[in-house]
Formats: sequence, C-alpha cells, structure tokens
Amino acid sequence: MSLVLRNARVSGELTDIVIGGGTITAIAPGLSAGESIDLDGRHVIPGLWDEHVHFGQHALAQRRIDLSGARSAREAADLMAAAVAAGASQPGLPLAGAGFRDGLWPDQPTAQLLDAVVGDEPIVLVSGDLHCCWLNSAALAFFGVASHPTGVLREDEAFPITNALRNVPTDLLDAWVSDAAALAATRGVVGVVDFEMSDNLVDWQRRVDAGFDWLRVDLGFYPEHLDAAIAAKLHTGKRLGELLAVGPFKIISDGSLNTRTAFCVDEYPGLAGHPNSHGILTVPSNVLRPLLQKAKDAGFLPAVHAIGDEANRLALDAFEAVGCRGRIEHAQLLLEVDYPRFAELGVVASVQPEQAMDDRDVADRHWAGRTGRAFVMRSLLDAGARLLLGSDAPVAPLDPWVSVSAAVGRSRDGLAPWHPEQAITVGEALAASTRTTVSVGQVADLAIVDLDPFAASPDELRSMPVAGTLLGGSFTHRTF
Repeated sequence: MSLVLRNARVSGELTDIVIGGGTITAIAPGLSAGESIDLDGRHVIPGLWDEHVHFGQHALAQRRIDLSGARSAREAADLMAAAVAAGASQPGLPLAGAGFRDGLWPDQPTAQLLDAVVGDEPIVLVSGDLHCCWLNSAALAFFGVASHPTGVLREDEAFPITNALRNVPTDLLDAWVSDAAALAATRGVVGVVDFEMSDNLVDWQRRVDAGFDWLRVDLGFYPEHLDAAIAAKLHTGKRLGELLAVGPFKIISDGSLNTRTAFCVDEYPGLAGHPNSHGILTVPSNVLRPLLQKAKDAGFLPAVHAIGDEANRLALDAFEAVGCRGRIEHAQLLLEVDYPRFAELGVVASVQPEQAMDDRDVADRHWAGRTGRAFVMRSLLDAGARLLLGSDAPVAPLDPWVSVSAAVGRSRDGLAPWHPEQAITVGEALAASTRTTVSVGQVADLAIVDLDPFAASPDELRSMPVAGTLLGGSFTHRTF
C-alpha cells in the first residue's frame, strides 16, 4: 500500500510525495496512489539525526534530581536534601542527581558538605558533562571508594560510578529508553549515534527484538569491547537489521571544560603548579595511535573525544600518522593551524552547538583570551571540514532543533550572540543534522514542520513545531 503526502511543501514548492516500500517513489503535483494525507502546505525536510548521544544515561537523567539550576555547591546539596526528605530515594542504589556544573561555583563540592547537609543517605551527583561524580561518604562506601579526599571523582575515576548507576532492572531501563525515543520522535528525530558506555550490541539488539521501532541507531563501541566486536566480524557500517547498524569506535582522549580536565596548551587559571594544570590526557599518543591502527585494520571508523586544543592537535597527529579517516567528537577548542587539517586528513568534526550556549560563561573564565577559537563551526566549514551536529544527550537536550538554533544564532535566553562570527547557516546546520534528502529513491525518513526553517528566527528554530515524523514511511509522531 502506497501513501501520498498531498500538498507538501518541499524546498518552498507545493507538491505531492508518494511513499511505497519505505522509500520515496514519486514527487510531483497531482499524484494519486493508496492512502492520502493532506499536509496543508506544511514543510517536509529529511528526518533528523543526533550524531552523538548517550541514550541510557539520557533516559536515566530524565528521572534524576535536576541540578542544572544550582549556582553553588551548597544549593546543589540542598536540592538533594530536599529530594531525600520528599522520599525520592529508591532501594538498591544511591539517590542520583544530574546536571550540575561547578565551573563557576563560588564554593567547592566536597563529601563533607554533602554529609553535613544530606546526612547518611548515599548520594551521587553526576555532572552535566558526565565527566565528574560528586559523592557523599555513604556513597563512597557503597561503591568501595576508600578515603577519597574530596568525594569528587573525575574522568576514569568517575566513569565506573556512572556505569554502576545504570544498574536498574533491564525491563525498566528499556521502558525508559523507549519513552525517551518516543519523545525524540516528536522533534523529528529518525536516528542517533549512541556512544553509551555499555555493551551496546547486546542492549540494542534486546530492545529491537522486544519491538523497539522509534529510531535508527548506530552503535558506538569503546576499547573494552573492541576485541569482542572484531571477533564477531563487526565493522563500522555493517547492518544488524532494519534499525541497527555498527557505528564508530570511540576513544576518550581528554576530559571536559566544566571539569577543567580538557587537555589544553595553556594552563587553567588558578591551577599553576598543579599536576593537572593543563587538564588531563587520558589516552597518550603512544596508546592512541596503536588503537587507531587496530580499529582501522578491523574496519572500524575511529571517533576520538577531544575537547582541549592540545588534545585535538594530538588526535589529528594520530590520524595523520595512522593514515585513516575518522571523527573527532566535540572539537571544542582548536588551534587555528589545525582548522584545515580536518579536511586534509578526512576527519569529520562532530560538534554539539548547544554546549557553546551552556559553556559560554565558563569558557570566558577558564579559556579567557582563547574563546575566539572555541566552538568554531564557521571556521571549520570555511576550511573545508565536514560537520556533524549532535547533543551529547543528556549533556544537552536530544533535540536537533536546539542544536540548529545554537549553531545559527549563537545565542539563548535573550543574551547577545556569543562569537557570532562562528555562526553557520540554516542550510549548513540541517545538512549536518540529516543523512538523506527529500528525493525519489531515498528512504522515507521525513520530518514535517509547521514553519519554514529557512525563514525562521533562531528562537523559532529552537521551538520548531514538528507536526509529523516518518521512519521508513511509517509515522512515529503525528499531530494532524
């Protein structure tokens, strides 16, 4: 049975779209075939992709205590204490909060502060960038972390804690993931690249086998899963079914800005003489290059997390030495000499524009004098690089319209645009957020929107009304 989308507006022109067998079979005015739906002049664009998410963490974060508005360590502790008093605790795991950003806090987060405010209830606060966990003494004991001086765990110390917090019943987590995917579909999303730090193959195959059908998912792999993936003869791009495919092989080479662990050429203010005053290089070059080589030889596309300018330089050096293409995830702070190297080496910049809006103040403080080369989307495009847009959800909302708005407007909340010279066009932002086109022969992954994206303001883009989403020709979201 074919489906006709009548009175669809494609590239500004009214036309009809015929869908059959999951693909677009015809586009022209006055077509007829099978079921007919009148779009009443709504705009049809390709379905949207989020190129960087942590889906399990995203689903869990929706059910944690929201700390994103906390402006001090004490305020965050008070929010957790209020949640304990309200009976929010669940048996079996510490009570978790999510989204704190301490880069501008006037006071220091410590286990002692949580102990004094919250008491003996095990408490874990996960930072907004997922690179830091703040625990009270009871939670430190729960996870077997003895005699930690501050209770603030960063990078490789923190990741086992965030993974352990995923230890909820499988059926419950899968239901939360499905809910989050359904919500993403209401924003025109048809696919994600999932960099969750778990056995993604097992998790997503189980979900699809149980009937998950909201999104396409490219499964990211980490070093601890690479040997098993190679043994299973997997490689990037291999299809595992209609909705699942093998995605990139990810390596985390440095930290983050808010945690002040992104590896930079210059020291962080106030950290002179500290052993990590430049940030943390979690995977040095003599380890990174063999990993890239191993991934390349096995057919995996490497994706290197690099945020600081020195981490990005070293990642590009490793790609050049190995002679393989790949992705750099985040690419937040770059040396100007490295802009053209992305295109020269065939390295894609997978960036998250909304993080520039979240981090503008902390960047102005901790990367003072360097923010002209932070989140440099315009400069990368002008240098010939290819961009991919994502959210890093739950770090930013899993909503490509938020990313597009931030990339185009470089502003939020009525503030003046931050480094507006790095803005890109709506067309460029959408091209970096889609994988198909609205044309005959293409898979019918489509988004139907009520406003013309190319005439919308940044604020209108951020809240773009999405009337419908189709995945392979079937509606996953429809309001008309």
